[in-house]
Amino acid sequence: MAAPTISAAQAVGEYLQSPDDLAKVAAFRKKLEKEKASIDARLRSGVKEQLDATRDGLRKLFGTRNNVQTIKDEMETVDRMCSDPQYVVSTFDQISRVSMVHRNFEQTEEMVNNLLEMNSKLELLERMLAEDSNDILGPAPHLLRIHFQLNRLEAFRNQTMHQAKKSSADTRNTLTRWFEQLTSLIEAFDQYVLELARNILPIVRAGNPDVIVRLMKVVEMEAREDEKAIAIKLVKKAGKMDAASKFRSMQANARVIKHYRSKVMKCITDSIQAKFDEVYAANERNPTGFLDDLVFIYKDLIRIESDVVPCFPPSYDIWQTYVREYHKALNKSITRLVKSEPEASVLLTLHAWIKEYKKSMRELGIAPEWLEPPLLEGKEQSLIEDYLQLIIKKLDEWSENLMKTEVAAFTAREEPPEVNSDGLYTTSGTVIFLDMVNQQVDLALDSGQGLVLSRAIEEVNRVMRSIQDRWVKLVDTEYKKYTEKPEETPGGLVEYCIALANDQIKSADFTEALSARIEPLVSEKYRVTIHDKLNDALDGYLDVAKKYTQTLINIIFHDLKPAVKQLFGPTWYDGTHAQIVETMRDYLSDYQAYLNESLFEVLLEDLLDTYLVTYLTAIANGPKLNMPAAADRIRKDIDEAYKFFGTYKKMKELEPQMEVLDQVLSMLEASKSLVFLSYYAFAKVHGPCIPFVEALMKARNDLDRSAVSDVMDSIKRKVKDDNITDPPEPTIMKKIVIQSALSRFLVRT
Repeated sequence: MAAPTISAAQAVGEYLQSPDDLAKVAAFRKKLEKEKASIDARLRSGVKEQLDATRDGLRKLFGTRNNVQTIKDEMETVDRMCSDPQYVVSTFDQISRVSMVHRNFEQTEEMVNNLLEMNSKLELLERMLAEDSNDILGPAPHLLRIHFQLNRLEAFRNQTMHQAKKSSADTRNTLTRWFEQLTSLIEAFDQYVLELARNILPIVRAGNPDVIVRLMKVVEMEAREDEKAIAIKLVKKAGKMDAASKFRSMQANARVIKHYRSKVMKCITDSIQAKFDEVYAANERNPTGFLDDLVFIYKDLIRIESDVVPCFPPSYDIWQTYVREYHKALNKSITRLVKSEPEASVLLTLHAWIKEYKKSMRELGIAPEWLEPPLLEGKEQSLIEDYLQLIIKKLDEWSENLMKTEVAAFTAREEPPEVNSDGLYTTSGTVIFLDMVNQQVDLALDSGQGLVLSRAIEEVNRVMRSIQDRWVKLVDTEYKKYTEKPEETPGGLVEYCIALANDQIKSADFTEALSARIEPLVSEKYRVTIHDKLNDALDGYLDVAKKYTQTLINIIFHDLKPAVKQLFGPTWYDGTHAQIVETMRDYLSDYQAYLNESLFEVLLEDLLDTYLVTYLTAIANGPKLNMPAAADRIRKDIDEAYKFFGTYKKMKELEPQMEVLDQVLSMLEASKSLVFLSYYAFAKVHGPCIPFVEALMKARNDLDRSAVSDVMDSIKRKVKDDNITDPPEPTIMKKIVIQSALSRFLVRT
């Protein structure tokens, strides 16, 4: 049932039922204006939807016209094709069918012959594979022949199974049983190939490097077949069936991608680790003997460089692969040794062995960057202390070098900042720095002593705080250049400030996670120090992030300086405020796209505060207000601000912050005798604010000096009688600075 309608007079009558309700007229009027603005917005949205629908209809109409032209062109093509031989030669269709039948007969005959001969071929291949597999070290004379025959049989199987896709289930099952022996043989061959890959060095030592060469020929052949199969699938996925149908090989798309190359490389890695595990297990109770037996590393690498590397294609970069994998396996074994808590003498032996290892690798001409991560480990206090000093030294050197690079990039701003996986601006230096900190902390953790970790964290805090201070000073300097010498300042300050702000949040998250990770690992004696230092660094990152967001706001209002100066001046009545809102909207759009979400919320809150302070300060310190036109203009400004900030904030959150503008407008609109009522609502929230209210009253051109004096006397009495004091928590009004009359005169002149 529809709700009964009431007239406007009845609605007003219900709202204003007593004389005291007259004080609510302004608020009631404001409410109605907001409702009207909401209805206007919905109407504009409806009109826009109709326009979009009309545009879409026109686009479809033009598209239809293009389609008609395309059909016309295609019909002309059909007409031209009628001159094709199949239309000119009366028997062409018969010739084509006979040719197809003949081709099908040939394919059928070939398939039957292959099926009949397959078993005998498979028996021969099984014998050859068994013969080669009996001695994994070689010489494997049948390797290439087996692979060649299996490859042909596998292609035949794939093509047959593909052609049988439309056959009955019984037919497909029968074919599957026919090919079971072939499938098993292929799997056995695959295992044989991987077993060869696990024994590359023993095969070479057995004097059969040619086996490795043949093995790599097989791997390369399979890699090419994988590439073909992938290419076919990509073509079919792209829907280019016409292209696919031109190639017979594209019909046999049942090939399983084998990834021989990656499997062979994994087998090599596994075999290296297995060798280290074997040596470690043999000397588990004799760590020194384990270190002595590690001499096999140099013998193996020398043999690999001379005899194994020539057997591999250059693209494999097999020499670097072997060196890296030997080093990684060595690092795992040494870490395992250290965690077994050997005697101090073993640690000294280990330290000396690592030095000798580095020297030997240099003599072998191995690049240092191939030997990662570093092997230096140890638990004897003197060694740990030395290593702690090394950590501190590296931390300082790396951070200093990194800052030089980052500062140079920031001041030059020749390229835009990087964009991370989340689409936000970032700098590579922060990731590098945090990785560097993680590495150094992990090294300190490996010491197993809380004192070392605690001192390392103190140094991390010092470096973090130093970097934070340097960035703050640099941003302040660059912003000063931006405002004072814009013609000499490179662009991109906004983008780099966003990147730095994002990096502060990333660093804060990293610091918090680091604290949570390491605090449980130490005793209470060191936990407090670690917590305090990391918490201090975290607070610093958050403070710096807020500093950067404030800089972004300052950039907005620096660009708005000309518009802000016009507030409440003659041109303001024509709608200067809209320019301010649009400028803020443009900046916020860019900020939101590349700024961390939580930081954007902080920036939005500060932007709203800055806007309110700017607007209220301009009212209090501006020229005379032409009433009531000024009140109407302020009301429009407030509506524009509500609409703008309302796109980012919920109305129930926005209204309490924007209420101060409504209260100020209420005081401006109130008659001389009722100003104190509007003021009382304002003062209950913000305190007396006598200088601001007095400046507000003086700005009204509808009140002379005597009227202003009377109003202020009544307000001051109200403050005294009701004992109105400042609120416990300062409000936005604490940020409003009231200039003296002389200062305002100098500013205007």
